[in-house]
Amino acid sequence: MAPLLDSLPLLLFVAGIALAIAEALIPGAHFIVLGVALMLAGLLGLLVPPLAGPLVLGALVLGFGGLALYAYREFDLYGGKGIARTTDSDSLKGQTGRVTERITPHEGQIKLHEGGFNPFYAARSMDGEIPEGTEVMVVDPGGGNVVKVEPLDAIEDPIDRELRREREQRERERETDTEEA
Repeated sequence: MAPLLDSLPLLLFVAGIALAIAEALIPGAHFIVLGVALMLAGLLGLLVPPLAGPLVLGALVLGFGGLALYAYREFDLYGGKGIARTTDSDSLKGQTGRVTERITPHEGQIKLHEGGFNPFYAARSMDGEIPEGTEVMVVDPGGGNVVKVEPLDAIEDPIDRELRREREQRERERETDTEEA
């Protein structure tokens, strides 16, 4: 039993290295947190033999694991918080942005407000021209390379139409009230 306990730090260190390699081969599998915890606990057990007991090593794995998890989440190594990431072209539908180069049915460019690492996309209008600086919405993401957009002003659903009608009605009532006064 004693030889097994003597090799426990080495076993932890090797297992940590193996998990780190596994993380390199399968990024995002989250082996890195446990790998770092095992590797550091094993290394400390090898360098400081009095800390090589199973209970102490277990506590070290937990402690280093907590620190590794904190660091992993804090530094967001893989963009795990989902900030400014596009998962696929369908997720572009409904995104808004601003025209950076005049858009026609054949050419143009937009910058999406939440477009990820490179927020610039080639864009085409459904019909007509959209001038530079206009706020637009992606209506057809296509394959993600070239998106079809419409000006936000032109996109109006039934709720928007009803709100516009009510707003116009209130304005007419105000004008009438002003004329009477």
